[in-house]
Amino acid sequence: MSLYQEWLDLAQDPSRSDKDREQFWNDYFEKEKDLYALLLKDHETTWFGSFDTLAEGFGWEKTHFIGFLDGIDSSLRTPIVIEDVDHDTEITLDIDFEKLLFNMYEAKAPWLYELPEWEDVLPEEIRANIYKEWKASKIFVAEKKVGPNDPCPCGSGKKYKKCCGRAAE
Repeated sequence: MSLYQEWLDLAQDPSRSDKDREQFWNDYFEKEKDLYALLLKDHETTWFGSFDTLAEGFGWEKTHFIGFLDGIDSSLRTPIVIEDVDHDTEITLDIDFEKLLFNMYEAKAPWLYELPEWEDVLPEEIRANIYKEWKASKIFVAEKKVGPNDPCPCGSGKKYKKCCGRAAE
């Protein structure tokens, strides 16, 4: 079984009670917060090594560390094929911090995007722009509503009320 599958099985364990599930995720998120604080504090460092070496160096259980990598993967300059990671896979944590912040907003993870370490990584103006960009990506703009006398969008050339609009009646 792959490391990633082990993580999925652990994270989605259906035998866990609601209380145990909540405790599992609270523990995971606290450990995740500490690791992100370290990565932000040493933001000029590119971390690299085998999967096992990095997991041990950061003090993570290997099954949990693959979950962390799954979360940070879309913020790396060179993504990891997470399903293919094994104990000897060479990992490079070359983080695009602007993308990471955007992804933290996307994940709705205030325990991560509110870390004080961000102040030394990205200036306030850039963080504010990333937040605005994220908010703008959530705005839905409805298409113009078709009126009864408008041409039917199906391309028939008929008025909407005489074509597809009839089905709505």
